[in-house]
Amino acid sequence: MPTGKRGSHSELTGIFKGFVFVLVSLVSLGLVARGFYLLGFNKGLGETRNIVIQDVSNMEAPEGLEIEDTDFTVFWEAWDMLQAKHPDIGKVDKMDLIYGAIKGMTNAVGDANTVFFAPDESKRFADDIRGNFSGIGVEIGVRDGQLLVVAPLKDSPAERAGLEAGDKILAIDSEPAAGFSTEEAAKKIRGEAGTTVVLRINREGVLNALDIPIVRANIQIPAVDTSMIGKNNDVLYIQIYSFNGNLSTLFRRAIAKAKADNPKAIILDLRNNPGGFLDRAVDIAGWFLEDDQVVAIEKFASGGERVLKSGGGGLLKDLPLVVLVNGGSASASEIVAGALRVDREIQLVGENTFGKGTVQQLENLSDGSALKITIANWLLPDGTLIEGSGLIPNDVVPLTDADTLAGKDPQLDKAIELIELQMKQ
Repeated sequence: MPTGKRGSHSELTGIFKGFVFVLVSLVSLGLVARGFYLLGFNKGLGETRNIVIQDVSNMEAPEGLEIEDTDFTVFWEAWDMLQAKHPDIGKVDKMDLIYGAIKGMTNAVGDANTVFFAPDESKRFADDIRGNFSGIGVEIGVRDGQLLVVAPLKDSPAERAGLEAGDKILAIDSEPAAGFSTEEAAKKIRGEAGTTVVLRINREGVLNALDIPIVRANIQIPAVDTSMIGKNNDVLYIQIYSFNGNLSTLFRRAIAKAKADNPKAIILDLRNNPGGFLDRAVDIAGWFLEDDQVVAIEKFASGGERVLKSGGGGLLKDLPLVVLVNGGSASASEIVAGALRVDREIQLVGENTFGKGTVQQLENLSDGSALKITIANWLLPDGTLIEGSGLIPNDVVPLTDADTLAGKDPQLDKAIELIELQMKQ
């Protein structure tokens, strides 16, 4: 039962079918009959008030949940005032009010990665992690209260329109984006394929804000591509775009196919890879490491830890390796890059990574809504926390707009240079 501070039983003032009455008194509060709920002591009221709450059921707290010291009076006062006074309250679904309250609760935690999804939003999120949805194909995040582009997905409308990792999103279709969560922004950016959304962005090194129109499309998130590169065409270039649910299977197929080319070394490209499933990151790292090496450490609020180790045989562990990263490399990408550098002293080339060092767990709720909640920080195998700081490459190599327009990739060029030096040793 969602009770607050307890007093003696109040006098029954009336019974009306279908209504729940909360009696708030200066002297006492209490449970007076079946279906009447004690909601806390309100010191500010000088006389008894009846707060009528319609169309809200199952008000009892889950069994075992202790909230005796929580005073819900002010919540129900606000509910009552909205119901009684707002001229448009009849247009608002009661559950939308409940969902709004839950979103406010998660926002109060102050963690941009802990998010509540209403049922329709939960379905969209599930589509995301399966790798199939309609939108512009961009991973967005919040850093220091600013909504920004983590990475555009490969061959997506966002990439073709010119969005870049690190772009700050100022407005969506002329609506200021200040204060938006990633989910609120995603909801506004998405839409029916063929329609257009305009993002106003601020880009480092560009004086004025840019308005970028992007035509929405059905998005299939790619997982991995491979090709043979280098002077002698003997370097296996592996680009992983997302650690989505299909990656492990697709990676295995790609490596099996590439084996026929007898590669002598590997360049692993994790640029603009915004992350995904933690277990996929551990699986991919295991291809390049000895069995039983630490890939990452989850550190929980309780102080407990869970050590995630490599397995699967390390079929690529003996080949020289260089890893490409940039500001769009986040989360699972940083786990893989960081583990390979710590465990094998692999060189990282490119630009500083995004710096997302927390682990989220998706909890499905009873009505189809869901809560994505931060449950732990993850640490590199040497205990380093990268949240907010990211990984600094061994070789910092910028990639400018001019390079891109000219079809140049100095980061990849540097990786090829380094890997060919390794092959000669």
